[in-house]
Amino acid sequence: MKRYLILIAYEPGGWDRASEEARATFFEQHAAFSAFVAEHGRESASAALDDTDTATTVRHVDGKVVVTDGPFAETAEMIGGYYEVELPDLDSAIAAAALLPPSYTLEIRPVIDVT
Repeated sequence: MKRYLILIAYEPGGWDRASEEARATFFEQHAAFSAFVAEHGRESASAALDDTDTATTVRHVDGKVVVTDGPFAETAEMIGGYYEVELPDLDSAIAAAALLPPSYTLEIRPVIDVT
């Protein structure tokens, strides 16, 4: 099994504009994703993230830690959540990600062990 992080990017405000029927479809698609992962591997973690206006950015500048509110770049899409899964291979991760709502942009990254 390989570990993957699936980052979910979406257009800000999409959830707020979604109808109850559209929201129900989103939940069904997430459930289909989780069922696929459970059948072929394992889901380690997942979470939805708050909007980028609640973010805090930490950077090192000239040897000092600089903390600022919010994101440091304006984006058309923002990361709204993630899944960490264990699946046999990238093809399985792609098949699982394809079950998520089509309005998302999904980035799949292998998780590497640095120990």
